[in-house]
Amino acid sequence: MTGLSRLVDRFGDATVRDLAWLLFSPDLLRESAAGAPLAQPFESADARDATLAWLAGLDAAPDALHVRSRNPKSTRLGIYAESLLEFFLAHGPAARLIAANVPLRRQRRTIGECDFLLETAAGARLHWELAVKFYLHIGDGVARAARLSDYVGPNLQDRFDLKHARLLTHQLGLTSRAEFAALGLEGPWHPQLFIKGRLFYHDEGIAPAPEVGEAHVRGWWLTATEWRHRHGGHDAQEDRAWVVQPRLAWLAPRRLNAPDADTLIDEAAAIHTRLAAIAAPTMVAAYVRDSATGWTEESRGFIVPDDWPERASAFAASGLPAPA
Repeated sequence: MTGLSRLVDRFGDATVRDLAWLLFSPDLLRESAAGAPLAQPFESADARDATLAWLAGLDAAPDALHVRSRNPKSTRLGIYAESLLEFFLAHGPAARLIAANVPLRRQRRTIGECDFLLETAAGARLHWELAVKFYLHIGDGVARAARLSDYVGPNLQDRFDLKHARLLTHQLGLTSRAEFAALGLEGPWHPQLFIKGRLFYHDEGIAPAPEVGEAHVRGWWLTATEWRHRHGGHDAQEDRAWVVQPRLAWLAPRRLNAPDADTLIDEAAAIHTRLAAIAAPTMVAAYVRDSATGWTEESRGFIVPDDWPERASAFAASGLPAPA
């Protein structure tokens, strides 16, 4: 179990775990190569400790967080992550929220939206742009070194280099525009990247792209055929269970109770058949028994269709413009 997993595992509520993961997980980008300052949720060790104590209290009474973050009409992970960070800035002990999701308009047309404007305890005024991304690395890492463009979204509609460029050239510059100055929000505002997530690799030994943070959270990916060859026997294992991760469960590692794990073991054959014939990239997690009543997440990865790597390679090599 990693240090991040141990920290998150002290909280029982799934939403509180997600918030803790968002605040304490490593940045996806390396500070020296990010192109902009990286956001630091805590100015000091005291602020970090105060936040852990605040999260413990929230874990005991999480209803307010649930009301703010759980929208039955939305399954967008970005919206969910924004709601978690907004709750922390509005109610946590480390900073003061000034405004969130501030739209900038020109001639009645929205040209951008500032994610978060906040003031630290020391009085610094910060503009945070949040990105929570899950990319799969395509390539074997043998022919050449990894590049940021080798990290692609599972549905091949997003790419790390394009997202990074968009953040630097558009989103972080919003508070320096005349349209923002017209809003009367007294500055100056210092833009920072708040970029978290997980990167998935086909081979564990691949060295990440030089822009990627050294301690970033990692996962794995396999094609459906590879999955079938490795796990197709699906012999019942009383100490391991597999589960498909819904999108809003992509952040923090989860725990299973014994009845839920027993159900997954009983349905192991059906689960393996489903995963061996998936039509779209699917995130899964493996759980292992850690006590008579509890199960801990052991690893997380994507299973992709057999034709996905070829399509992903073409997408990684394409000269697509940054998304609007």
